[in-house]
Amino acid sequence: MQIGVLGGGQLGRMLALAGYPLGLRFRFFDPLAEAPAGQLAELVVGDYTDEGALARFAEGLSLLTYEFENVPVAAAAWLARRLPVYPPPVALEVAQDRLAEKTFFQGLGIPTPLFYPVQTYSDLQDGLERTGWPAVLKTRRLGYDGKGQKLLRSPADLEAAWEQLGGQPLILEAFVPFERELSILAVRSTSGQVAFYPLVENHHVGGILRKSLAPAPITPARLQHEAEHMARRVLEKLDYVGVLAIELFEVEGTLWANEMAPRVHNSGHWTIEGAETSQFENHLRAVLGLPLGSTAPRGHAAMLNLIGLKPEPARVLEIPGAHLHWYGKEVRPGRKVGHVTLRAGTPRELETGLARLEAVL
Repeated sequence: MQIGVLGGGQLGRMLALAGYPLGLRFRFFDPLAEAPAGQLAELVVGDYTDEGALARFAEGLSLLTYEFENVPVAAAAWLARRLPVYPPPVALEVAQDRLAEKTFFQGLGIPTPLFYPVQTYSDLQDGLERTGWPAVLKTRRLGYDGKGQKLLRSPADLEAAWEQLGGQPLILEAFVPFERELSILAVRSTSGQVAFYPLVENHHVGGILRKSLAPAPITPARLQHEAEHMARRVLEKLDYVGVLAIELFEVEGTLWANEMAPRVHNSGHWTIEGAETSQFENHLRAVLGLPLGSTAPRGHAAMLNLIGLKPEPARVLEIPGAHLHWYGKEVRPGRKVGHVTLRAGTPRELETGLARLEAVL
């Protein structure tokens, strides 16, 4: 069976690595000839608007999925008229527009930061009267790893933020004084079977995920239940198939939704070594209609992104429980080029290993 994947980045690469033991074959579609998944499987290079290239890509495939949430909805919908596409294109449509996403959450009764649509400078001023200070101005589309957003601390920040981001659809969000950032990974199969991974605690620097801890330390069972309830509502409303990630804020013992990603997710990379079944294998099981694997953690784990640097492998691998993943990408400042997963039997052992690993990195 051959599976098509829209997007040829590191997430696709890890999907292929998880799928080969299951006897699967892969074909990737990406605008870039150097996409890292092409090192492992057939890569069709083309533009997402090129129906001829999409048709050549789809020929002979059993089904399609994607590893990149900014795949044009029109391309996914065009392909969905020819073969099964999971997750459904409507999930892309919701997740690609922050205003649609927040409105969607609100409609399901899922708490979010206060938000306000912004088209003009006057809208921005009106919105700030509602959100108060500080607030965050974001592009509605695109923008990731901290790009496309500006923190507004005072009126002195307005002109510069508008000069940088104005002239496109924006959303203004009230700044959330959160205690920590968490994420929940859920997976739903074509048969409707649902499973959840434990909540993960995420640490960002400059808007880029640097470290994830799994399971999230000192997390009461009620928070896990609350996150699962949120995710289940999203899965069922969208008739979702595959892995879904929802990024969350913990605010005074409650959870607020920030964003969702309709794909396997960076904060789930720890599952490759740290869970009974990785997010990548479970995504493939889900889209194929196979029974989902256990999401139980195997002890305690941490994931550290390698951003703009390539460590000496021996220095990483000499640390007990460390596993190095290199994506085959050229090293550039600010670019995710790999990650390290660290596993340990106890929180104290994990803390000790993390101190050594962070010293190396």
